[in-house]
Order: sequence, then structure tokens, then C-alpha cells
Amino acid sequence: MLGVLGAIYLVHLAAAISPGPAVLLCARTSLREGFARGSWLAVGIGLGACIWAMAALFGLALLFQIAPALLTTLKFAGAAYLLYLAIKMWRHAPDPLDEALPETKAPRSPLGLIWLGIATQLANPKPAVFFGTIFLTFVPPHAPAWLYAAILGIVFFNDAGWNVIVSRIFSLERTRRAYLNLKSTIDRVFGGLLGLLGLKLAIS
Repeated sequence: MLGVLGAIYLVHLAAAISPGPAVLLCARTSLREGFARGSWLAVGIGLGACIWAMAALFGLALLFQIAPALLTTLKFAGAAYLLYLAIKMWRHAPDPLDEALPETKAPRSPLGLIWLGIATQLANPKPAVFFGTIFLTFVPPHAPAWLYAAILGIVFFNDAGWNVIVSRIFSLERTRRAYLNLKSTIDRVFGGLLGLLGLKLAIS
């Protein structure tokens, strides 16, 4: 069983660190709001990954085989959500980041950031495809309950842990100063990348 867990750890880690909407949002949140808030977002991203993993363990692949239109629906819904985030980010790129008056707009709460992380993961059907196909090939049939629990722990550790690292890198003062100097450009780059991911998802 240790070999199974090791294989799942490595293959999922490779998926977790690949650039995508979750990593982009984590980087941007940490740039704007600091390491702590980026870490809360990372927790939500990890929980979202666990939801996909649980769905896979309890029959997601079979469901997609029975109702392939469901995957198509998820794909277009996810693409629409990513495009919405991209447009919002692009439109507000020129807005100044006024840190001197934080009371003018309440910062997002830790719970709100966790929900944003979960929603970002659930809106992206690529994890669904990964967990419903590649992921399941490493899970032995009739696995004991403790193995399922260990697998979910690995999934959370990989996704949340990697995005905490991303948050730390992008929350450093040097990185933050560069962002403040180039806020409009950087926000539009992040928004453009999210938009491209959404379009790619819609047409793939």
C-alpha cells in the first residue's frame, strides 16, 4: 500500500503544480492581500481538490461514462466562470490599490477566501478529468477505508501545500513592490491568462 500512496503522491503533485486558474488566483491574492490571505485561499483550493477526489473515488468516472453530456456541461460552466473572473480582473486593473484606507472596503474573510478557492477548483473540470481517469488507475479496487483517507490527505497536502508556497513567494516585499509599480499591467496579464484558460477549456 505504501507503493500505491507514493505513486498517487507523485502523479498528483505533478498535476497540482501545473499552472492553472488556482495557481494564478493564489499568486494574485498574495500579491494584493498578503501571505495569510493567500494561504486561506490555498486551503480552499486543497478542499476543492478533495471534493473532486472523493467524487472520483465514489463513481465520478462511471457517471461521466453514463452521462457524457455532464462533462460537457461542467466544461462550459467552468469556462464561463473563468471568463467572468478574467473580465472582472481586466476591468478593475487600472483601479489604484489604496492600502492607506482599508476601511473603505472590507477585506475578504478567511471563510470567503476558502469558498473562493473551492469554487475555483470546482469550476475547472480539468481536475475532474484527472481524478476520474489517471487518478483512479492508481487506486486499487476494494481498497480499505484508511487508504481512502490517506489518499484524501495526500490530495489536500499537495494542492494546499503547493499554493501556500506560491502565496509565500508572491507575498514577499520585493515581489509586492514590483506589483504595486506595475499593478495595471500585471492584473491585465493575470486576467488575460485566465481568459485564455477559459477559452481553451471551452474549445477543447
